[in-house]
Amino acid sequence: MASTRQNIIDELKQLLEADEITAIKDQVEHLKTRFYSCEEVSEIAEEASREEEEFKALLSDYKARRAEVTAAQNKEQEDNLARKQAILDEMKALVEGATADGVMANLQRMRELQAEWKKIGAVPVTHTQEIRKAYQQYQEQFYDLVKINIELRDLDFKKNLELKTLLCEAAEKLQSNENIVEASRMLQQLHDEWAEIGPVARELREQLWERFKAASTVINKKHQAYFDELHRKEQENLARKQAIIDQLKAINEPIINGEPMNAKQWEELTLKVQSLQNEWRTIGFAPKKHNQSIYETYRAECDRFFATKKEFFLELRERRKLREQRHKEYLERQAAREQEREERRKQRAERLMATGGNNLHKLRERLQQEIKTAENNILFFTGKSKTANKIVNDMLKKIEELKARLAEVEQQLENED
Repeated sequence: MASTRQNIIDELKQLLEADEITAIKDQVEHLKTRFYSCEEVSEIAEEASREEEEFKALLSDYKARRAEVTAAQNKEQEDNLARKQAILDEMKALVEGATADGVMANLQRMRELQAEWKKIGAVPVTHTQEIRKAYQQYQEQFYDLVKINIELRDLDFKKNLELKTLLCEAAEKLQSNENIVEASRMLQQLHDEWAEIGPVARELREQLWERFKAASTVINKKHQAYFDELHRKEQENLARKQAIIDQLKAINEPIINGEPMNAKQWEELTLKVQSLQNEWRTIGFAPKKHNQSIYETYRAECDRFFATKKEFFLELRERRKLREQRHKEYLERQAAREQEREERRKQRAERLMATGGNNLHKLRERLQQEIKTAENNILFFTGKSKTANKIVNDMLKKIEELKARLAEVEQQLENED
C-alpha cells in the first residue's frame, strides 16, 4: 500500500533522531521527493495543510541542525588545517636542518610528528590535496636526504610495504563487491589510509602504486558505469512518464472540447486512466530536476479527467431524478383517472341493478368488458416504482371485485330462468 503523507512525516521524525545528522542527507531528500509526489493526500484541506506545515517544520529543523553541525565541522577542519600546517613546518625544518649527528633524534621526532598527524582529523577539501602532497614530499625527502641507519630505514620501509600491500589486497577485494556505491566509498577510505603511510623502498614505490591504482581504476570505472546506467534509466523513466501524460492529454482534450459522452464511454475511459495510473506507479524516479514538475503535470491531467467525470455523472443523476419524478407524477395521474372511471362504473352498475332483471344481461356484458379492459391495462402499469406496484395491486383487487359482481349477476340470471 502506498505511503500516506503522515507515514512519511513519521519516518522523517524517526530519521531526525539519528546522531549523525550529516549522514542522512540522501534519506531526507528521498522522503522529501516521496512527500511531494505522494498520491495519498488528505481530502480535508485543513488536514493536508497541517501535514505540509509539519513536514516543512521538520525540514527546517533538519536544515538548522545540519547547518550547526556543518559549521562545527568547518571550524574543526580549520583547526585541523592549522595543526597539520604546524607539523608540516616542523617536518620541513627537520628536512632542511638534518645533520649526521642528529639523525637519530630527527628520526624519532619525525615518527612523533607522523603519529600526531594521523590523529588529526579531516581538513577543508580545498586544502586536502595540497597538504597531503606536502606531507608525502617531506616524508620522502627526510628518508632520502637524511643519512640514517640503514637497518632502521629498511625497517620503516618494510613496515610501510606491508601496510600498503594490505591496502592493495583490500582494493582488489573490493572489485567483487556488488554494491558499487559502498565499494567506491570504501576505496576512498583506502586512499586516505595510503596517503597517511610513509614511503617504501624507492625501487618498489612505482610498482606498488601501479598495483593500487589498477585496482582503484576497476572500481572507479564500475562506479562511473553504475551512475551512467542510473542516469540512462532515469531518462527512460522520464520518457515513459511523459508518454503517459501525453495519453492522458489525448483522453482529456476531446472531453474538454465538449465531445458528447455517455456513461458507458466514461466507464471505458476510466478503466484506461486507472490502467495508466497503475503503470505510472511501477515507474521509478526521473532525473531529479524533472521529478516534481512532471508529477505535477501528471496529477493535473488526472484531476482534470476525474473532475469532468464527476460533473458529468452529477448532471446525469439530476436528469434521472427529473425523469423519475415526471414518471411518478404520470402514474399518479393515471391512477386518479382510473379511480374516477371506477366510481363511474359503480354508479352505472347500481343504476342498472335498480332497473330490474331485464337489464342484467346488459350489466353482465358491461362487467365482462370492464374485466377485460382492466386485465389489459395491468400490462401498462408494470414497473419497479412503489407507485406503479400500488396501482397494479389496486387494479387486481378491482378485477376480483368485478368478477365477484359478475358472478352475482349470472346467479341472478340463472334464478330468473
